[in-house]
Amino acid sequence: MPFLNVRSKWRLYLDLIRWDRPAGWLLLLWPSLSALWIAADGFPGWHLVCVFVAGTVLMRSAGCCVNDVADRDFDKHVKRTANRPVTTGAVTPGEALKVGAVLALIAFALVLSTNPVAVVWSVVALGVAVIYPFAKRWFAMPQAVLGVAFSFGIPMAFAAVHAAGQAWQGWSFWWHSVPGLAWVLLVVNLCWVLAYDTEYAMVDRDDDVHLGIKTSAITLGAWDVAMIMCFYVIHLAGWTWALGVGRQPLWWLAMLVAAAQVVWHYRLIRHRDRLKCFQAFRLNHWLGFTVFLGVVWTRGA
Repeated sequence: MPFLNVRSKWRLYLDLIRWDRPAGWLLLLWPSLSALWIAADGFPGWHLVCVFVAGTVLMRSAGCCVNDVADRDFDKHVKRTANRPVTTGAVTPGEALKVGAVLALIAFALVLSTNPVAVVWSVVALGVAVIYPFAKRWFAMPQAVLGVAFSFGIPMAFAAVHAAGQAWQGWSFWWHSVPGLAWVLLVVNLCWVLAYDTEYAMVDRDDDVHLGIKTSAITLGAWDVAMIMCFYVIHLAGWTWALGVGRQPLWWLAMLVAAAQVVWHYRLIRHRDRLKCFQAFRLNHWLGFTVFLGVVWTRGA
């Protein structure tokens, strides 16, 4: 009987971190890996790849724990989230925060294997991630805060590559180890987050209006679909400009595939059907993967 109780608790923890829904950590992963390839001008080595893959999964899982605790009083009134473990009381807020803390500490231990600059940036990234669950209470477009949180793997990737093997040289070194290109890519990626998370917010729009929660879907109103398309265009054009790919045919092939996906998303969300908007959100990781392939092709495997 104790064994069954432990097994049941582990299942609840897996539900808490959305283990059966990998789309969330894939959305985090592809921009981070793309940045690694760009920073290293090719394959960055298995050590950094493993650190960023594992760290992405762990931090997304930790973020789910914090988010569910912060939103537990809202989630019970939203159809899609009413059965989450913290919302139903199957996992207490204290338990969820402990699980999140353990996962975040493991991720931090992984970052410690890189360099001091990447470690400092990881602390900043954690701070932004903790702020996001509370942003919807005050900001008209909290998805922008999520965009920063979900894009912070980009400057971390540049720091992990550019400061590798170098001794700490003061706080100016911490800042200058991340080039301007990384911040451009962060903004470009933020536009992608605004696109897919507005699709996500469209699913819960009616519930969020009733609860008084602020989201980009509510703020944009009738312009939601048009702005999502604009965000996608800025995202793809931004990567193209930042990489300076010129006439490299494989990059343009990747952009053609990505553009086809954007058109598909438009067809899914144009009538604002809840289920189709959710489908569009869940499929976004394929667009990120397409951009990543384009980066690998242009930078070399």
